[in-house]
Order: sequence, then structure tokens, then C-alpha cells
Amino acid sequence: MAGFKGLAVPGPTNMPFQIRQAMDVALEDHRAPDFPEFTLPLFQDLKRIFKTTKGQVFIFPGSGTGGWESAIANTLSPGDRVLASVFGQFSYLWADLCERFGLEVDAVDVEWGKGVPLDVYEQRLAADKDHKIKAVLVCQNETATGVTSDIAGVRRILDDLGHPALLMVDGVSSIASIDFRMDEWGVDVAVSGSQKGFMLPTGLAIVGVSQKALETKKTAKLPQCFFDYGDMIKTNKDGYFPYTPAVTLLRGLRASIDMLEAEGLENVFARHNRLAEGVRKAVEAWGLKLCAQGPEWYSDTVSAIMVPEGFDANDVIKTAYYRYQLSLGAGLSKVAGKVFRIGHLGYLNELMVFSALGGVEMALRDAGIKFEAGSGVGAAVAHYSETAQALPLDKVA
Repeated sequence: MAGFKGLAVPGPTNMPFQIRQAMDVALEDHRAPDFPEFTLPLFQDLKRIFKTTKGQVFIFPGSGTGGWESAIANTLSPGDRVLASVFGQFSYLWADLCERFGLEVDAVDVEWGKGVPLDVYEQRLAADKDHKIKAVLVCQNETATGVTSDIAGVRRILDDLGHPALLMVDGVSSIASIDFRMDEWGVDVAVSGSQKGFMLPTGLAIVGVSQKALETKKTAKLPQCFFDYGDMIKTNKDGYFPYTPAVTLLRGLRASIDMLEAEGLENVFARHNRLAEGVRKAVEAWGLKLCAQGPEWYSDTVSAIMVPEGFDANDVIKTAYYRYQLSLGAGLSKVAGKVFRIGHLGYLNELMVFSALGGVEMALRDAGIKFEAGSGVGAAVAHYSETAQALPLDKVA
């Protein structure tokens, strides 16, 4: 078919031309004597994206799952207890990974559509007088349900109770897209991936680690090899890696950081919020509901949209893909067939959102879901028009 395919999934996201161009280079020697001239500034600049001056950021070949594994393997020992909450597919998978590593997982089951239950976390941590809980796991943005949780709130609980547990955050679909403050929130391990807010192909696990977490490595007894922080520290200090790095992706990461900082992180966060609100206005105009059960949970990077009772979300997804060349995110696990997902993160503007919303409207109509045609797009148009910042006259062509 003619034209571009639309990519409106919550990862991989759309890749800017600047990043594609940065990676369109001849393969290079990762042991070259001048290689550190590229990597050392990259390591330092990446810390600004995580908003840390005290921590260290590691870049592994892998995905977010590899980042999870690194967090667990380098800081904990068999039989250690971790506190987690399960409110979507990815928070579930992280807890499952911990169980496979032989950890004792205190998993709080939460209704899908809500996020980390601060009250339950406070109760569990307050009851842990002997400090057997060694790590607290928080999924900042649950990609499966479009739910964002309060990381600062979890840190306040730990501080108020004087609990020494490590605070570990899954920021795969949040870091570089929505507000994240590693140092201010006292995050000990923050896991991200290249294919979301960093606007790159899948292939890099980007992990921020506090000095406190690095200290725990001295007593951690879980097996470590590929994801060993110690090996990375020894080689990264000189600008190298303990094994062959994904250099082409690193070149793209350099361009990504430059783009994020040129826009300004606070502007990036504001753009994501504004674009996400337009999608939420569209969902409301269609007469549909989000999986997220209240504004306090709304995600600025992905909206999981419920189809009415008696309809299958997969019909919407397949129609959008095969008839209109638009990729939407599918419902996972408990919400399979109940939701379709629109990713609104990374390299994105109003026109790209309109493309996704228009494709969704056509797919909804074809699937037999009743709504007023154009209502969602119109609601987004009204929101974006009302919130647009006026350009100076000399910038208007």
C-alpha cells in the first residue's frame, strides 16, 4: 500500500531522522584509542536525563528486562525479601523475575487500572521491624494499563519510617518522557530502555544506579556475569566496555540526548502531558473509558482504552493495522481483548497524534462501535488549539 505506516504503540516509538542519520555510519573499533572521547561525555550527559549527579548510569546491550535483571543480580542475595505490587503485565513480569532468582516476593495484588498502593506499602514497611525487606519495587509507568505511580510518595514512606530498603524503579516507559528525579526521589536503581522516550531502536538497557546500591554489591550473592556492575565500572571509567558494545546504538543515543536537551527536559515533559491530554479528550468524546481509573493514575506516555462490553479490542487493532496501516498496542494478560493502547511518547507532535486518532476512529466504526465520527479528533483539535503557545510573528511562515 502507498504511504507511511502509522506507529502508535507505546514502544518502539517513532525514530527521528537525526537519530537514524547518526546511526548511519560505518562500523567502528570499540577499542580504538580515541573511543573514550566519545563515550566519557556520553556517560556524563546521560546522568542529566536521569537527573542524578551522585549516581552512575550503565548502558548494557539488551532491553528493559535485562535492566531489571541487572538491578536484582547486583544488589540482592538468594532468599532476600522484596516488596512489589502487581497492577499490569510489566509489574507482574518484574515480580516474576525476582521469584525466578530465588527471592521472596511480597507481591501486593492491585486492581488493574490503579497503581502502587502507598497505604499498603506503608503498612508492609512499618510492620517490617527487622528490615527483612531489602528492596521496594515500583513501576513508575505501567505500559500495559496506562497507569503512572507516585515515586516520590514511596520515598517519603521509606524516609518517614527510616527503612533502609533500596528503592528500585521501572522507568522504561517514563524516563526521558515524564518527570523523573533520581537524586531528589532517592531512587537507588532506575531501569530504562532505548526504544521508548530515547527514540531509538530496541537494544539498550539504560540503568541508573545510586552509590548506596553500588555499596550493596559488596554483599550481593546472586550470580552476575553479563550484567555485572563491577565489570562495567572497571572499564567504563576509561571509556570502554567489558565486551563488545552496541556502538551504532550509542551513536544514536548521543543524538537522542542532544535532542532532549535542545528541547529541554521540562519542555519534553510538558509536551508529553499536553499531547496525552488531547488523546484523553478524544477518548471521552468517543464515549469510551480509559483503563486507568482516575486522573491521579493517568499516564502521559500511553493510554489503554476500554472497548464497550460485547466488543473485542483485537478487532479494532487488526482493522487499524490491515485496513489503515496503523499499529496500535494490544491488551496484555488480564486486559487482552478488553483494551487497545495508543502510545503517545517520544518523537511526537500534534499532527502525528491526529493521524493515530483518525485511524482509530475508522477502525472503531468498522468494528461496529458507535460514536460520532470526528468527535475524538475534534476534541483533540480543540484542546491543542486552546493550549498552543503563540509563535512570534517572525517565526510564522
